[in-house]
Amino acid sequence: MLEMLLLPVGMIVIFYFLLIRPQNNRMKKHREMIANMKKGDTVITQGGIIGRIFKLADDEVTIDTGEGGKLRVVRSMVVDIKRKNDAPANDVKES
Repeated sequence: MLEMLLLPVGMIVIFYFLLIRPQNNRMKKHREMIANMKKGDTVITQGGIIGRIFKLADDEVTIDTGEGGKLRVVRSMVVDIKRKNDAPANDVKES
């Protein structure tokens, strides 16, 4: 009887640590990133649009895409933020 329960319980534990927990961590980081957006940050949306934050509202962000183009998007559609002082990943600081 105990052996019959061991396999399903083991599978649930494996699913939790391999799928559920990492997804919850990613969601938490995304919520923190969205909460810390500032005017002037360069953002990338889920649709691949890159622009600079022009205006922030409660659940919307107005993005300046250049040459006078402005888009209103929902905050949750922002997938990445590039801060003004962030260096590109391939830059190497020389000492």
